[in-house]
Amino acid sequence: MCCPFRGSLLTSRYPHQCVPGHEFRMPPEMPTIAHAFKQAGYRTSYFGKWHVDGFHEKKGRAALHIIPPERRGGFDDWGGYENNNAQWDCWVHGGSGDGAFHYRLGGYETDALSDLLIDSLRQRGREAAEGKGQPFFAVLSVQPPHDPYTAPAEWMARHTPASLVLRPNVPDIPRVRQQARRELAGACAQIENLDWNVGRIRQALVETGLQDDTYIVFFSDHGDMHGSHGQFRKTTMWEEALRIPFIVSRGANRYGRQNDRVRAPINHVDIAPTTLGLCGIDKPDWMEGTDYSGHVVRGRQAGNEPDSAFCQLVVPTGHADSVDRPWRGVVTADGWKYAAFEGQPWMLFNLNEDPYEQANLAHNLRFRHERRALQDRLGQWISDTADRFRLPDDI
Repeated sequence: MCCPFRGSLLTSRYPHQCVPGHEFRMPPEMPTIAHAFKQAGYRTSYFGKWHVDGFHEKKGRAALHIIPPERRGGFDDWGGYENNNAQWDCWVHGGSGDGAFHYRLGGYETDALSDLLIDSLRQRGREAAEGKGQPFFAVLSVQPPHDPYTAPAEWMARHTPASLVLRPNVPDIPRVRQQARRELAGACAQIENLDWNVGRIRQALVETGLQDDTYIVFFSDHGDMHGSHGQFRKTTMWEEALRIPFIVSRGANRYGRQNDRVRAPINHVDIAPTTLGLCGIDKPDWMEGTDYSGHVVRGRQAGNEPDSAFCQLVVPTGHADSVDRPWRGVVTADGWKYAAFEGQPWMLFNLNEDPYEQANLAHNLRFRHERRALQDRLGQWISDTADRFRLPDDI
């Protein structure tokens, strides 16, 4: 979820090693993917939501909190904000000294932040055309799709609550189904708007002649329950909150191809080293994750596909609709999922037979051997990463 994922994305370290919870600060001395790219000669840029500076909303509005240059992850160019849940009232800041700026974006956040990235791409294109270019690494981090679920009118008009088909695991409770339909309609509008902006970014790469030398890596930090199992928002181990897109594309005519799908469970800590690997850069020793770029790039060592992805909630957020205690979990390549609270099994699912997670097997003795094997796998990861989570003692 949000802050811990963002810390892991930047550092390739697990949340308990960098940003354990909501409103926690990423240690400013910790190296990030920006440092690795800069060492390889890349110009690095960041646009949008940061949310790893530890600002607490009870102290004021995070959108107006100024993050000093030394806490911006080592990026050369940085224009962003700590957190903002008002997509039509988004403020960005950056620079330093006489070059510092802080202003309100015009219009809808996703559109305006995409404009900033497109302007940067056009500048990179001009520099390349003049023979002054250098390789670049740019991050665009937008808040939508996220509550509050609103988007420009032309996108909202395309989705009405009554027209939506809910997932089979949304219970037949009027309050839950009404909220799910209403919020999902807005989320669909946000997703379509984001997709349109990705198209604009791709077109900018074509216009600048950069498309054939640029990878697009598309993903999210979390999903949303939207009423499944009667739940909303995130911080849980259910598929709706956990399973996010991860798309790697190169060249304008290849985005979204379906015949190169890899079904292996990628960990969030793998995104940074894999992104470096796409550019032919070996991951630094301080990164925990694995480089899987060889499954995309010829000439890079592919290695074995991951057999497991590991998940954790280290510090609960305390928010409504959030899990109220720490948990750890594992999802395997052969379709099993297991999660535990401290000292207590929580969930066990065979996703091949039960993709909507409607039959929890965690306390079914018929599946005690599967539960034991998965807990052993999870326990090994906890040991390997110096986590302090206490798994159930005897299952």
